[in-house]
Amino acid sequence: MEPGSGLVGGAARPLGRCPSLLALPARCVEVLWQHFEDQGWERLAAGDKWEEHGLVFSSAIGELLDATNVRRAFRQALKDAKGINADEWTPRELRHSFVSLLSDRGAPLEEISRLVGHSGTAVTEEVYRKQIRPVIQTGAVVMDGIFGADPQRP
Repeated sequence: MEPGSGLVGGAARPLGRCPSLLALPARCVEVLWQHFEDQGWERLAAGDKWEEHGLVFSSAIGELLDATNVRRAFRQALKDAKGINADEWTPRELRHSFVSLLSDRGAPLEEISRLVGHSGTAVTEEVYRKQIRPVIQTGAVVMDGIFGADPQRP
């Protein structure tokens, strides 16, 4: 992360594509800076046990987190969320949420696909995007035509 810029550099991408820069929302930048400050306290608490690896997210002693630890921490964070069974969620679900939320707010599918690293829109649309507020009007429109409903009447 480039301090103050709101940009995050990515690692090399699959298929030899170039690393990308991603602009982060201001709220994400704030949270990452807070995390960085908190991590400073973790470094102090760990003392000589801390191993510096330059990681943004690390164990209590600075080491790389494995998938099991990330999943455990993620589920712990969801533990008190209403309407969510934390045991059924993994961090990967956030990709689906990200795609669905952007789509619901009107972001073009092509842009969303690029943001999640897809080369086309098919996987983004068919696998990741879930309609948050689905509105299927075809049946209602046909039935209104059959019964002669007034289109001006609510």
